[in-house]
Order: sequence, then structure tokens, then C-alpha cells
Amino acid sequence: MFKNITRLVWILSLVSMFADIASEILYPIIPVYLQNIGFSIFLIGVLEGLAEATAGLSKGYFGNWSDRVGKRMPFVRVGYLLSALSKPMMAVFIYPIWIFFSRTIDRLGKGFRTAPRDALLSGEATLKTKGQVFSFHRGWDTLGAVFGPALALLFLYFYPGQLRWLFYIAFVPGIISVGITYFIKEKPLPTKKQISSPGFFSFFKYWKIASPTYKRLIVGLIAFALFNSSDMLLLLKVNEATGSENNVLTVYIFYNFIYAVAAFPLGLLADHIGIKKIFLFGLILFSGIYFGMAEAGNNTLFYVLFGIYGIYMAATEGISKAWVASLVKNEEVGTAMGLFVALQSIALMVASAFAGLLWTFYGASVTFLLTAIMSILVFLFMLFFVPKTKNKMEHPQ
Repeated sequence: MFKNITRLVWILSLVSMFADIASEILYPIIPVYLQNIGFSIFLIGVLEGLAEATAGLSKGYFGNWSDRVGKRMPFVRVGYLLSALSKPMMAVFIYPIWIFFSRTIDRLGKGFRTAPRDALLSGEATLKTKGQVFSFHRGWDTLGAVFGPALALLFLYFYPGQLRWLFYIAFVPGIISVGITYFIKEKPLPTKKQISSPGFFSFFKYWKIASPTYKRLIVGLIAFALFNSSDMLLLLKVNEATGSENNVLTVYIFYNFIYAVAAFPLGLLADHIGIKKIFLFGLILFSGIYFGMAEAGNNTLFYVLFGIYGIYMAATEGISKAWVASLVKNEEVGTAMGLFVALQSIALMVASAFAGLLWTFYGASVTFLLTAIMSILVFLFMLFFVPKTKNKMEHPQ
């Protein structure tokens, strides 16, 4: 089953798992913590949106830079280090401007590492195995989102209400993830090395030379991201309906467990029946989930919806990256992937701010219903206008 999973993919998967433990100890409790120190739901949406936009633009920049210098690991290591350092900062600095700064440092770390790491994963896969390689990595990454909240839940059981200490605890697995990166020996890329850094927005130039299929795919993915707001709003819905931080954590753990278990099997299936089919299946699930979230009000329904949400994520998150990577050359993956995730993060910023505003004035139900309706329109666009992947790469003429 794992014959196509190389040593490098295993190591990167472990690195991501420990980094995600660090992040996910905090992720479910951040919205509650922010509300406790005076953030409104709208301001939380803006915070997450700006943090994601910072990550997105830097993903494009550092992905492009890693292509130019022909190296990936320096960017990967710095990225994981910045994210680890940002964790205790949110406990030390509690004023809004400093919270924004801390979240930005965390997302900047993600910007450093994401596209170069995804390029490393792409280089370890063939066109017929990209789905399973990206999904395998995604599954292990998501295991961190099972262990992290579980640790938070255990800690809060013994020390209820002591949210700030979790930010210090999260620093430990973050540093472990950095240490594991030193077990990777990078292979040089077959490219002319350009030591100087590119212009910050130079990765946008890739759009001019990208293939038509790549462009159509990116348009569909970004249109979807424009209405796919931060998952924190889903967690706020659970907290609002149940009034329990522990419910938020247990539902979130359950969701990530389903996600982690389903990721690799769906990646294997995508390699056999087609990436597009699995991704469209995920979009159908997403629409149903948001229609359900609009009316959800009890724990049982939240577990059902978040379980389906885990399957949706397994069918789209790693799969979408495999789809993008299958359309470009290995020496261009950093830039191509960086452009995709940059545009995606900017769209998520808009989506999160808009959803937070909509929630403030019209409530959660309207917010989730609009998202569900727009996802159906994206499904139709992807179905009719984005070609399925082929057995060989498509390159611009």
C-alpha cells in the first residue's frame, strides 16, 4: 500500500505532524481566547483573513525564490522555526496589534515553507502517484490536528480555563518539527541557480506562461476559496450553540480523525479514477455540510456534519495540490504552487472578513447558506469547464 511513499515523504510527513500538533493545540481555542481578551467575531474574521493573506503572498514569493536558487530545505526549516516561535508570543502579547503581529509571524512561517515543501513532495511522485503522495502527507499532517486538540483537552481537564499556558506548551512540538528536518538530505534541482531574491510579486508573472488547464483550474479553486471562510467560524458556531469549550475541542478532534483516516485512501482512489472526480465529490459534501450547519443546534448533528467535513477535506485539500502539481514541470512547482496558494489565501482573507461581517449583521444561518449556494455554482464550473488530468503533463506552447 505504501510502496510509492519514499523516505523523504515519510520524514516530511512527520515534520508536518509535529508542527500541526503545535498549531492545533491552539487552533480550536484561539477564537474563544480572542473573545475572552476582547475580540469581536468580525475582528476575529479580519485577523484570520489578514494572517492568511500574509501567508499567501509570502507562499508565492518564497516558492518562486526556491525555484530560482534550486533549493527547498532552507525555506522549509526557517518556515517551521518561525511558526514555532510565534506560539508563545500570543500569550505574552495580548493587545490586539500584537496579536495581529504574532499571528502574522505564524502565517509568515507557513509562507516560507509551504510551496517549497509541496515542491519536494511533487518531486517524489510520478503523474500517477501524486494523489496518494500529497494525501499521505496530508493525512499525517492532520494526525497532528487529532493529537494537538486532545492534548489541549487533557490539559484543560486538569487546569480548566488556563488557556494561556497552552501557548507555551505548543512551543515544544513546534521545535521538535524543526529538528526532524535535519534528517533530510536535499537533491539539487536541474535548474540554473539565481542567488538573488526575486521581486516580491514576481511570481504573478507565471500566469502569463501557465497552461490553459492550469489557469482554468486556478480560477475554479479561487472562486471556491472566495466563499470558503476560516474554519474558526464553524467552531464558533459549535461554541455558540453548545456553550462549551470542551464540545468545541471534541468535535474538532473527531473531524480531524476522520480527515486523517480518509486522506490516503481517497488519494489512492484519485490516482485510479481521476483527481477531478474525487475533488467534485468533495465539493458536493461541502455544500451539504454548510446547508446543515445553517440549522445545526445539537451535539449529535455537529458530530455528523464535522465527520462529513473531514471526508470533504480529505477529498479536496491534498487532492487540489496534487492536481496543480500534475500540470507543471518539477522545476516550476514552487512558483506554480506558490501562485495558487497566494491567490487562495487572499481569497480566504476576503471570505473570512466577509463571513464575519455577514455573521455580525445577519447571523450564522445566512452566512452558511450563502456559502453552500456558492459552492454549488463552483461545482458546476469545475464540472463543465475544467478538464480532467491526463497521463502526461500539459505545458504552454
